[in-house]
Amino acid sequence: MATAPEDRPLPDQVEGAPHPRETRTLYGQQAAEAEFLDSFNTGRLHSGWLITGPRGVGKATLAWKIAGFLLSQPRAETEDGLFGDAPPEPDRLDVDPEHPDMRLLASGAHPRLFVLRRAWEEKTEKLKTVITVEEVRKLRGFFGMSAADGGRRVVIVDAADEMNVNAANAILKLLEEPPEGATVLMVAHQPSRLLPTIRSRCRVLRCGLLTPDDMGHALAQADSHTDAPAALAALTGGSVGEAIRLVNLDGLAIYGELVSLVDAPAGFDRPRAIKLAETSAGRGSDARFTLTLDLIDRFLSRAARTGLEGPPTDQAAPGEARLLARLAPDASAARAWADLAQEVSDRTRHGKAVNLDPALLILDTLFRIEQTVQSTTANTTTA
Repeated sequence: MATAPEDRPLPDQVEGAPHPRETRTLYGQQAAEAEFLDSFNTGRLHSGWLITGPRGVGKATLAWKIAGFLLSQPRAETEDGLFGDAPPEPDRLDVDPEHPDMRLLASGAHPRLFVLRRAWEEKTEKLKTVITVEEVRKLRGFFGMSAADGGRRVVIVDAADEMNVNAANAILKLLEEPPEGATVLMVAHQPSRLLPTIRSRCRVLRCGLLTPDDMGHALAQADSHTDAPAALAALTGGSVGEAIRLVNLDGLAIYGELVSLVDAPAGFDRPRAIKLAETSAGRGSDARFTLTLDLIDRFLSRAARTGLEGPPTDQAAPGEARLLARLAPDASAARAWADLAQEVSDRTRHGKAVNLDPALLILDTLFRIEQTVQSTTANTTTA
């Protein structure tokens, strides 16, 4: 039975979180907002913008916020009436949600907005893995139909680094010869993957990581409550989108169990490791399995970084800083943890490719962590 359109996942929405167009307040990105507003007010509005930064920090929300602002603003050549003065320069991007353009935006049916994203594949009943040129070609019809009222037109590409080569070349042509009154907002998690010619045609807006306070406010707005915003900020690197995933899947508890398992006073508890592997990879637990592997990767990365920079000032779990200081006291230990992180990444990729049992994959990874703990602590004792 085919999946109904309303039940299909959206590639630009974090599961369990509101869609970016529904997010009322953008936290932590005041500098990027101010930079765009300054460009608009000084008459230096670029036709192409590249919104960059880590996943989940609000790039898509910023794109929708800018889109709503632009769509509600009159074109420059129509701002001055025959007998009136020009309207005052806007000092913020926020627009009254009751504004007609904002109401259209909220409904997902604004005629002067086009959202370019990965499409749904009817045959496989899944989202496509890339944005294809067929989706980009739909822009021809969009610009043809939306030109009649003379208003501004906005294209949001989310995410630009998901375009295949043909799609990227088609977008490049749009950036080289933008239609009158059009602005292209491209969200990019990894801008280095884009064509250099695309990057050169865009002005960059950089979104930074969220502070624990901003993280707490953003999570509350998304109705995703936590009593540990500092731990979430430390573990996610300030990404609210990732924090929502951790809250929904009880990620802090999984990470805390991992830290506790490695830090057990009596040594590595194998029955406990088996339980962690089985509960993280049971039937219907694909999301939890992926998250557990991600959290293991972050633990290894934090251990490697500790050997070079010292233990973290913000803990992601009780006792984590003390444990990492013991496991990675120097650069030599840092190399050992970095090597393990690369090895685990390679083995995970291979394990998924050959459909290795998820529980066995996690368990094998935990045992390799145990071996590295023994070798790094033994070297410390010997020294």
